[in-house]
Formats: sequence, C-alpha cells, structure tokens
Amino acid sequence: MKCTENEEKGPKSVHFGEAMYKIQKREAEFPAKDLAFGGKLRKDNRWVQLAELIPWDYIEEKYASRMSTKNGRKAYSVRVALGACIIKEKLGISDEETVELIRENHYLQYFIGYESYRDERPFDPSMMVHFRKRLTAEILKELNDLIIETEIKKQKEQEEKPEDDEEPPAGGSGTQGNEGTLIVDATCAPEAMRYPHDVTTLDECRRKTERIIDILQEGMPRGIPKPRTYRKKARKLFLRFIRNRKPRTREIRRALKQQIQFVERNLRSIKEMSETIGLGALSKKQYKDLEVIKEYVAQQRALYKTGHLEGRERILSISKPYVRPIARGKARGMYEFGSKISISMFQGFTRVERVSWNNYNEGNDLIDQIELHRVRYGRYPAVVCADKIYRTRANLEYCKERGIRLSGPKLGRPYKDESTHQEQKTIERADERVRVVIEGKIGEAKTRYTLDRIERRLQETSESAIMMVFLLANLARIMRSRMRDIFSLIWEMFSNWFSILFEIPYQPKNVVKLV
Repeated sequence: MKCTENEEKGPKSVHFGEAMYKIQKREAEFPAKDLAFGGKLRKDNRWVQLAELIPWDYIEEKYASRMSTKNGRKAYSVRVALGACIIKEKLGISDEETVELIRENHYLQYFIGYESYRDERPFDPSMMVHFRKRLTAEILKELNDLIIETEIKKQKEQEEKPEDDEEPPAGGSGTQGNEGTLIVDATCAPEAMRYPHDVTTLDECRRKTERIIDILQEGMPRGIPKPRTYRKKARKLFLRFIRNRKPRTREIRRALKQQIQFVERNLRSIKEMSETIGLGALSKKQYKDLEVIKEYVAQQRALYKTGHLEGRERILSISKPYVRPIARGKARGMYEFGSKISISMFQGFTRVERVSWNNYNEGNDLIDQIELHRVRYGRYPAVVCADKIYRTRANLEYCKERGIRLSGPKLGRPYKDESTHQEQKTIERADERVRVVIEGKIGEAKTRYTLDRIERRLQETSESAIMMVFLLANLARIMRSRMRDIFSLIWEMFSNWFSILFEIPYQPKNVVKLV
C-alpha cells in the first residue's frame, strides 16, 4: 500500500478558549527514498488495517479541548498520543519500549501519523503519562461507542433481508418490536498494589512520617531539638512480628497497637512543627500522603477499639487511597482490590457501562443497562442473558412488563408438566451457552490485555486504561471479522472454480440436499 499526500486539504487551526491546536488533515506518506521495498506498505499489515478502523478526525477535537495553555512548545497530535497508547496496550510493553519500537518500525510510525520515516525517538517516554491524562475515560468511551455503531450499521447494510418462510434467528425479534440479545455481567479490574496488610501499611505510614519530620527539621530554628521518633525500636518490633509466620490474635493486636502509637506520635510532632514553620517544605505528594495517613491511622484506631468503621470507606493503600476491597468469592481469594465494572455485550461488541471504586450489587444496574440499550437502538432487547444475581423480583417484573425474556430458571416451584419443564430447561441451557460468551470476553481482556493488573498510579489513568482494554478488544474483533470475510470470499471463488472445472453442480452452503 503506497500512501500519497492529500494536497487539497491542508492544516487548519481550531481555537478552544485560550489554547490553539493544529488539526492535520493530511494522510501519512512514506517516500520511496526513505524506505526499502520501493516505499510501499503492505495493505494487509495489522497496523495499516488498524489505522483505517479508528476515526482519527472525530477524536481530534476531543483531544484538542484538553489543551489548556496558550504558550509553550507545540503539542503532539491526537494520532501520536492515541496511537502510542494503543501500541503500548496491544503489545503489553513499557513506555520506554514503546518509544523504541516506534523508532525502529516504519509501520508503527505510519500508525501514529508520521509523514516520513524518522530514525529518532518520536517523544520522550515521560510524555506517555500526559497522553494518558488527556485521553480520559469519557473520550475513550465515546470513541468505543462510535466504532461499535459504525460497524453495526455497516453489518446491517451488508446483510440481506431474510425470506418470509425462514425462521427468525435465536434471540431475535420478540414481542413489542423487541430485537436482539443483550448480555450483561460484572467483573473486577485489580490494581497493581501490595496486599493490604494492616501492620505493613502502618509501618509504611511510620516511615513516611519520619521522612516528613526530617524535612521539617531542616527548616526549624536553631536550638529546637528534633522530636524523638523511636524509629529503630519501631523497625525492630515490626520485623519481629512480620517474621512470625503464624502470629496469634493477641500478637497481631499488640503489633497493631504499637505501630499505631508510633505513627500517632509522629503526627503530633508534625503538627507541632507545622505550627512553627508550616508545611511549605513538603512536596505535593508528601502533603497528599500526610492527609491520607491521618485518615488511615484514625480508621485503624477505630477498628482497634470497636472493630468497625462508622460511615467511612476503608483505606487500603497510602499511594492509592481510592482502591476498595471488591467481594468476588473466587477460588483464589474472597476479595480483589481495584475497581468494579459493569459491562454489556451486543452483537459481539463490548461496552463498559459503569466503573466504580466501591463495591455494589450489579443486579441493580440491569434496568439502567436495558434503558441505555433502548436509547441506542430505539427498541428493547428480546432476550437478556445474565447471572442469577440479576434475577431479582424487581428485574423480573420490569422485563415481563416490556416483553423481555430474562435468562435463568423461573422463581418458585418448577412446572408440573414434564414436557413444559424440559422445554424450559432446554431454553435455560441455550441461554447459558449464549451468556458464557461474555465470560470469554472478560477472560480475553484479563489474559490477552492488562485488565487483570492495572499498572497505573492515578485514579483517572486507571479508568482510561480499563476503557482502552475494551476498545482494543472491539477493534481486534472487527479485524478478525474482516479476515473471515476475505477467507469466505476466497473460498467462494475457489468453490465456483472447482465446480466448473470438474463439472460438479455448485450448491450454496446454506442449502441442505435431501436424499
């Protein structure tokens, strides 16, 4: 595939408040002198095909609105930013490795919109952090919806209308004009963090507060002694406890009490020192950690005394205070630590409907997901395949009023008629076979991509990483469907040629010959 320059459309300037962003309309090109093979790119290359599926112009304005400064160096285009994030997520590599691969591979340079091959680093690896901040979860969700709607519309245009004597497909049209099958489920996206052990986290708080005391002491007037921290004694007590493989309950409570007292002493010292010189010597991260430590120690003191928190969300990590325990009941553990997401699947495409850092009952999201489906497609689904947790009385009544069949066994006693009972069992098994597709999609997102371990340091970048995973999963599905269409066309041509060559009457694959 040889990329040529579009000379008719040049760059134009779009103003967004104080920021000015250059929107480039030219297609990327690779001159013959800069590349081997005569300057041509393979049309069947995965990066060339992937670049054709992404609506770069649509997301241009969304990304440009994130620019907030008028002065400074020129910002990178959305194709560079989004393309680099897609390359990193798709290949599962680090920021530094992403930059080096783009430098070495001309197909990756075409994917991020370069006009010619450059044997230099496209940007500093630290810019990947800014790219992830600007490409928010809302922008990626809108992009995912646009790609899905475009592909579904294209599929409807290519599909032929069924004959009158043909039976409707499973999960097809139902009562009240309902159509299609909606699959819903929920899962957890665990964060890359240490297991939240209370004594270990308190030791981390103690070391951070000791570092803050050391910094504040440098700004104190001469003659004022440094407050005592007992850091050697505290460290010795912590190591003695942590090396005990099977501590008793009494030993755990004693270790908790000791570490809480050490941290509370340090916090009192910091408060006294701040009244003299303030907290201006601390960095932004240290100040944020100090606020989190105060709340965490207060929670640990309340848990030590009463055993429960009154209206507080329990903090598990000092660096990620927004993470909460998500009860999952899996074989490897009762809890996972990260965000809980509700997803839906329609015609093979997956959407993230909700991202929450607090635990919730996903059964309460079913009505909202069905209403969102009606807003998107103008009608309700005929069938909703979901877990047992979604089969509440309120959801069943809601679906019954709208002619929607919710998968799973009915409430109450089974049917007395054996034939009706067996028919209901057959429908339940068929619905379960349809529902497990979304389980496979979750498994793909956690094994092929990074949904099983979100390696981000900020809450907003973690949410954008989740959206990026499902965006790539949908793009991969579209590329697989395109390849299947190509192979089907080749097989159709080969079958026609084979039948003509050997004088065998050709039969369409959907026609069954009766003997």
